[in-house]
Amino acid sequence: MEKKDYETIVFDYRDCVGYITLNRPDKLNSFTAQMHSELREVLDFLESRADLRGVILTGAGRGFCAGQDLGERQPLEPGQFRDLGEALEKNYKPLVLRMRALPAPIICFVNGVAAGAGMSLALACDLVFAVKSAKFIQAFAKISLVPDAGSTHFLPRLIGTQRAMGAAMLAEPVSAEQAEQWGMIWKCIEDDQLQSHMQTVHTQLVSGATRALAATKHALYASADNSLPEQLELEIELQREMGMSEDYREGSRAFREKRKPLFQGR
Repeated sequence: MEKKDYETIVFDYRDCVGYITLNRPDKLNSFTAQMHSELREVLDFLESRADLRGVILTGAGRGFCAGQDLGERQPLEPGQFRDLGEALEKNYKPLVLRMRALPAPIICFVNGVAAGAGMSLALACDLVFAVKSAKFIQAFAKISLVPDAGSTHFLPRLIGTQRAMGAAMLAEPVSAEQAEQWGMIWKCIEDDQLQSHMQTVHTQLVSGATRALAATKHALYASADNSLPEQLELEIELQREMGMSEDYREGSRAFREKRKPLFQGR
C-alpha cells in the first residue's frame, strides 16, 4: 500500500512519510461517512508501519475542509430529531484520538477554508501551516450547535478562553495571519509557497530523529494533565529511553564529528 486512490481522499506513502489529501474539492472536502471509513483504513496502515517517519495532511482544490457535509443527512420531518452525538462518537472522537496517539508527527497544511470539524481536524494535528488566504471558522452557533470534534479542547488551550469564546460564539472567521499571531497555528505562509514548504517538511521528517519526535509529541500532550512532578518523571522515563536508542548514539557521534547526523528512526 504505497499509493492508493480512494473515493474521497488520496493517499501516498513514500520515503516512510504518509501523504493524505482530502479529495472532495467540489464540496470543499467536507466530511462524509465514506471519508471517515477511508481515513480509518489509512490510519490502520500508518499504525502498522514500524518505519513511519511522519504524516502530511492537506486538502485538494480551494479549501481544506468545510466540516461535516450536511447534505449527506436526510432532512428531518416535523417533530423528528437526530442524535448528532452518534456521529461524533463513531467517527470524530476515534479519529482525533488516533491522530494524537500516532507515534509520529502529523503536519497539516491548510490550503483554504477550515470550518467546523475541518478546523478541528487541522488543530488535532501536531503542527499546522496555513496559506495566507486560508480562514478558520467555527460556524456552529449559526445552526444552534456546539463546536465539536475537539475544538472546545484545542481552542482555549491554544489561544485562551476569551479568543476561543469569540471565535465560537460570534462565528467570526479567523484569518491565517491572525491564527499565527494568536498561536493557533505554527506558521502562515504565502499561497504560492505551499508545495515548497511541504517538500521542506518532507525532507525534515525523512531525515529527523523519528523516535525523539514521537516522544516529544507524547510529552507535550501529557503536560496538559500532569502536575510538575508527574511531568518531570515522564521526562526522566522518556529521556532514559531515548538515551538507549541508536539515533542518540548517532546524534552524539555526529555532534562530536561536526557533521549532519544520519538518523535511522531506531
